[in-house]
Amino acid sequence: MEYNYPKFTPEMKKTHTILIPNMAITQFRLLEYALRYDGYKCEILGNCGSAVAQLGLKYVHNDTCYPALLVIGQFLDALNSGKYDLDHTALLITQTGGGCRATNYVGFIRRALAKAGYPQIPVIALSVQGFENNSGFVWNMKTVKCAMQALAIGDLFMRVVYQTRPYEKVKGSVNKLHRKWEHAAIRCMENGGRGFSKLVHDIVKDFDNVPLNENIKKPRVGIVGEILVKFLPSANNHLVELLEAEGAEAVMPDLLDFFQYCFYNNNYKYEYLGKTKKSARNGNLGIAALEALRHPVVSALKKSKRFHPPVHIKTLAEYARPIVSIGNQTGEGWFLTGEMVELIKSGASNIVCCQPFACLPNHIVGKGVIKSLRHAYPDANIVAIDYDPGASEVNQVNRIKLMLATARKNMEENDNK
Repeated sequence: MEYNYPKFTPEMKKTHTILIPNMAITQFRLLEYALRYDGYKCEILGNCGSAVAQLGLKYVHNDTCYPALLVIGQFLDALNSGKYDLDHTALLITQTGGGCRATNYVGFIRRALAKAGYPQIPVIALSVQGFENNSGFVWNMKTVKCAMQALAIGDLFMRVVYQTRPYEKVKGSVNKLHRKWEHAAIRCMENGGRGFSKLVHDIVKDFDNVPLNENIKKPRVGIVGEILVKFLPSANNHLVELLEAEGAEAVMPDLLDFFQYCFYNNNYKYEYLGKTKKSARNGNLGIAALEALRHPVVSALKKSKRFHPPVHIKTLAEYARPIVSIGNQTGEGWFLTGEMVELIKSGASNIVCCQPFACLPNHIVGKGVIKSLRHAYPDANIVAIDYDPGASEVNQVNRIKLMLATARKNMEENDNK
């Protein structure tokens, strides 16, 4: 017997506010406007932190992974705030479809809503596989394109801001430039992505010319790990700010690469796990579509005098193969290892691997491959940091500072060679 949970109907598009949990602040701030362009009243939640995680913990069992606690806590905190008309509010969550608890978030959320006294609130479950029919929330290709453009611009902002801010001659100038172009990006999203190509070229050109202290050298520190904890500052205790305060440059891989990883996995499933040839072909078409969409960004970065474009997902897979099987596809899977190898090869051999509580796949292909990576790349300076509601922030900071001390020592030794 099917559970009779409330559905998001076509009529609700005009009457309901859709709440979306925050995962990557820079990207999702633009994604909100991309979704509004299609007529949905969407709001990306900004409530994060340990209190939100503790609230989530009240409504799910205590073995639930830290990212799930944060997502459920964000939703319940917003509903408890009194800010929303609870009879005209819906929640939206994505489903990965893989062997990860992210596939089961929908069930967690619906159970939490019932326990908290909000059984009337519909949950929109989005997945490429189409696990559920959301008659009132229908994507068209124009909306998908605009949403992916929003993520591409967000990725670009992280790339150019993080690479320039630690070296700025005038304190605050990079953040000021970021705010200027963020406003322009929001206008672009409000217009359905029109002017996207010119916008990204202008962004790169402006950041190419921001005055920097070119003679200063700082350790470059890559950030990898479970996708939410990696990108959400309140989930990783503002890791980027900590690294910059300690005199380092943070390097963050692109969010769009995770989508390409999901598409690329269909090739292995076709070759070894009985998936159809059509699924592999569709996955490769998805990669090609994202590459075509991101082409203006890649083109602008190739022309830049300071910045470098992201590498292709096939290259990341080739980087990962000597270390871990491409069959490791749960959670971040082999992709996490590929990111670490790419960071090492690009000069960011110092890496913080963010490991959330109860994320077993992430521990296996993150923490589990560190020894092999160090053997293959002796300069690799990798530290795995655990994040959960009860983790000691002092311990986290101390371990990161120890990694940075090693990074500076290695940098000095390389300079003296």
